[in-house]
Amino acid sequence: MTVPGRRSSTFTRLLRHGFTDPSAAERLLDLDELAPLRGDSVLLDALGATADPDLALRGLVRLVEAQPEAERSALTTTLLSAKPFRDRLLGVLGTSEALGDHLARHPRDWQALVTYEAADLHPGVAEFEQGLAGADDPVALRVAYRRCLLSIAARDVCGTTDVTQTAAELADLATATLRAALRIARAAAPEDAGQCRLAVIAMGKCGGNELNYVSDVDVIFVGEAAEGSDEAKALQAATRLASHLMRICSETTVEGSIWPVDANLRPEGRNGPLVRTLSSHLAYYQRWAKTWEFQALLKARPVAGDAELGAAYVEAVSPLVWQAAERENFVADVQKMRRRVVDNIPAAQVDRELKLGPGGLRDVEFAVQLLQLVHGRSDATLHSGTTLDALAALAAGGYVGRADAAQLDEAYRFLRAMEHRIQLHRLRRTHLVPEGEEDLRRLGRSLGLRTDPVAELGREWRRHAAVVRRLHEKIFYRPLLDAVAQLAPGEIRLSPEAAGQRLEALGYADPAAALRHLEALSSGVSRKAAIQRTLLPVLLGWFADSADPDAGLLGFRKVSDALGKTPWYLRLLRDEGAAAENLARVLSAGRLAPDLLLRAPEAVAILGDPEGLGPRGRDHLEQEVLAAVGRAEGAEQAVAAARGVRRRELFRTAAADLIGSYGTEDSPRESDPGALVDRVGQAVTDLNAATIAGALRAAVRAEWGEELPTRFAVIGMGRFGGHELGYGSDADVLFVHEPREGVDEQEAAKAANRVVTEMRRLLQLPTADPPLLIDADLRPEGKSGPLVRTLKSYEAYYRRWSLVWESQALLRAEPMAGDPELGARFVGLIDPLRYPAEGLGEDAVREIRRLKARMETERLPRGADPTLHAKLGRGGLSDVEWTVQLLQMRHGWSEPGLRTTRTRAALAAAHAAGLIAADEAQTLDEAWVLATRVRNAVMLVRGRPGDTFPSEPRELAAVGRYLGYGPGRVGELVDDYRRVTRRARAVMEELFYGA
Repeated sequence: MTVPGRRSSTFTRLLRHGFTDPSAAERLLDLDELAPLRGDSVLLDALGATADPDLALRGLVRLVEAQPEAERSALTTTLLSAKPFRDRLLGVLGTSEALGDHLARHPRDWQALVTYEAADLHPGVAEFEQGLAGADDPVALRVAYRRCLLSIAARDVCGTTDVTQTAAELADLATATLRAALRIARAAAPEDAGQCRLAVIAMGKCGGNELNYVSDVDVIFVGEAAEGSDEAKALQAATRLASHLMRICSETTVEGSIWPVDANLRPEGRNGPLVRTLSSHLAYYQRWAKTWEFQALLKARPVAGDAELGAAYVEAVSPLVWQAAERENFVADVQKMRRRVVDNIPAAQVDRELKLGPGGLRDVEFAVQLLQLVHGRSDATLHSGTTLDALAALAAGGYVGRADAAQLDEAYRFLRAMEHRIQLHRLRRTHLVPEGEEDLRRLGRSLGLRTDPVAELGREWRRHAAVVRRLHEKIFYRPLLDAVAQLAPGEIRLSPEAAGQRLEALGYADPAAALRHLEALSSGVSRKAAIQRTLLPVLLGWFADSADPDAGLLGFRKVSDALGKTPWYLRLLRDEGAAAENLARVLSAGRLAPDLLLRAPEAVAILGDPEGLGPRGRDHLEQEVLAAVGRAEGAEQAVAAARGVRRRELFRTAAADLIGSYGTEDSPRESDPGALVDRVGQAVTDLNAATIAGALRAAVRAEWGEELPTRFAVIGMGRFGGHELGYGSDADVLFVHEPREGVDEQEAAKAANRVVTEMRRLLQLPTADPPLLIDADLRPEGKSGPLVRTLKSYEAYYRRWSLVWESQALLRAEPMAGDPELGARFVGLIDPLRYPAEGLGEDAVREIRRLKARMETERLPRGADPTLHAKLGRGGLSDVEWTVQLLQMRHGWSEPGLRTTRTRAALAAAHAAGLIAADEAQTLDEAWVLATRVRNAVMLVRGRPGDTFPSEPRELAAVGRYLGYGPGRVGELVDDYRRVTRRARAVMEELFYGA
């Protein structure tokens, strides 16, 4: 008798055996149906050994209750007397609720678990065909299929088979099921069966003998006419048979479905015919197939129907698979495929994805398949459709390091075992790790983690996923280093030919040079070489991710040669997580940033500082530049220091722009391209303003000491005044001065002119630093007018002679350096010109329109495509800016928000004031941002300014990558540019020309 308030001894024993609801379990054990089992301690031990003792007990009760009265004792007696059967049955019931449901519906199927013969341990297709032999309709086939599945699951959960054997058995059962389904379809349509030969080719995991418990079964159908039959009619008959086979397996009946049969890997996918002849398949693969289709054909295996036709299909397509790496677009396709489908996983599920997430099953499978495609053309030992067999062959051939292969093998087995057990629970197709405590506990226990199943499972999963993440890229590149290294006796290395093949497949245009760089960087026994050997496998992957891997590797060698003896350089790349990836992105994205870095390689330290890529404000820059100028001994040395700061800051800006545009493993690419454009424009404007301020201070100090005889200001114009400078922009300026009290006007004018001349000379001196070109052509009277004027002279000119285009140019005027009070007075002088009271008159509007039309016909370079010229082309910068500037001149007097030098800010203000509709403002803004980014991209990639897309394919691909277009998507980039600018031109014509 149990004392009130005290637990029964059974309750305590149940807790100790892993039951989470001992009270419910105690009630179930007290049922009359379990009376023969109740006193047997062996049963409790067996239940406690299952993944979920509560679930196992509930399933057992349902099974016993479902037995016919006369047969119940046979089950209970066998359960008590036969340990292998007891472990199998309870193991399944404690892991799979779905198979427990099946046993409750078909209570005699427990007998499928009784046999324990040697042949039963590893059945093949023949045994499964025998198990399905009596099934003559879809419902019977489902019941027989689940009965076979029951035995597979039993061997799996008891550890009789490992994960690869289980996957192979599932593929064999799928093969037998497809054959049975085809048998049923043929029996239903004997005329169709007589007209054609039909072969079923398994693809994907079924073709690779590595199927999941619940998965689409991918197939391709090949048909030929039977002797004496018409081909067209035979193909129609074969299509009907194939369609019926798919329905037999896929449709839901009272017994559910088996699995979907998916034929979308066929030529042309779901848009192509379901069944083709062998010659039609070959014609498609020879002319139209994409690289991913040859990757899919790695796993092609004939499984049902006409065996001779199936074998002929595989024999015919196999050579094409192993020639895929020689195809023209192979590298671009590989780069595209290497971008995992993580982007398509809902954000809430990324961390739970076993298959597609970072460090998931797909990473291993893809890496293995890619290496097979690259090296299988010259090594037939790699021709396996099974992932782990292929991985072992790659290791045996030296294509993957043995230790790396062993770690990947272990991780893949663990992840596949997790996937199997998750699917087995409810027999549902999923790759998501469950979130509930109960589900995680059952999953952990099913994998043998018993002390703290939930915590242990989390740790093991993270450990194996981290191994895959680390090795997924490394296995491509580590053997390349071994190919140029001194290896221990007995170690296998890639041959130079195999290393070259792999580098070519990864996008390196000059594999021989790449191998020389690798040898130079990693050879020797020094600490430097050892660190390089650790860094290079990862860096090579990042270089291969770019449009120009060769340039990235060459740049890295040059930087390493320059900094290799400085102790902090390699330590920075090794220890600062982001520094190495940031450097790889910067070195392989184009010419400008590497050129800036190689002129002063120590700037690489910027890439490892978490705050290093943030722009420095103008005040900070000006303070640094003026301090450097103050320390210098002469004007040339002073401006050299200022230009050195500018070069460093240009590198910082370019690096931040590239990293924001490409994204890294730890931070996604910037989603707002307008924000990138604004940051670049502001940063380049600030550093140019600070550099000009430094040049002004140096020029004054060299001749006049601390003070010039005249007050002097530099007014930014054009993109400089608009804070919209690109990397290759000149600095458009006006110079204004005002004689100090008591100074003769002629003396003041001479001093001002000498300062301007000296500033321009100093900023353009030939040095290692990029020059800063000052352009004063927007001054009154243009090139014919004086370089510098007094404030009164500007006032007199603008009052008497100013033309409407000059007022328009003054919309961008903003003081940038020199005397701030004089600059402010200049702005006060020009405001009535650029924002005329009551707006522009009709004559002035007509004149602006006439000037714009003339510019469109006269200034576009000869031969340039007007749809692709970023500055002067249709819907480009000029169209948007002139539209916005006309709005400013017409309405700036009454709308304060329009009184800005910045195009995007003025456009937003025009929308806020109701002068332009939201969709029109959006269209113009999108076009302006895109055109600006194209110009920035061209400068970053080519190292010199340009307004049109490059014609050289690699450069064009690099521009595309900067703009967010992956490998092989350059055509989309050009189409999108034309579409965006065409829409902007339509808006411009309505708003500007009044069309």
